[in-house]
Amino acid sequence: MMLWTLAGLFGISIILLVISISRTSRAAKAEHNQIDLIHISTMKEINAIQDSIRNIELDIEVVMKEAGVQLSSEDKVFMRDVLDLANRNYSNESIAQMKQVSVEEIEQILAPYRTLQEGRKVANEN
Repeated sequence: MMLWTLAGLFGISIILLVISISRTSRAAKAEHNQIDLIHISTMKEINAIQDSIRNIELDIEVVMKEAGVQLSSEDKVFMRDVLDLANRNYSNESIAQMKQVSVEEIEQILAPYRTLQEGRKVANEN
């Protein structure tokens, strides 16, 4: 009788082990599917952002050609850096010192953008 009880308990433990393994593998598959879905949606968002950036770059190129502005890539980077520093409230003198150009050149570069920003401030204050 003891042998049958022990064999029965051993059989039940094997059945429970098989059930546990199958449930764990199903849960792992479901989790893996969720991860795949998140990955796919993230990749779609990245592709959409890349498309937007590409469109913005093309728009900028069209506007520059229409306006008759021809800037080299070095000039674009320089102007972008100057505008970024100005937007972060650096003084013209410190920008000129960082970029190793004259203050007058920095003021000339920033003049069109400053008048636009001042106009926005006045419009927002009303």
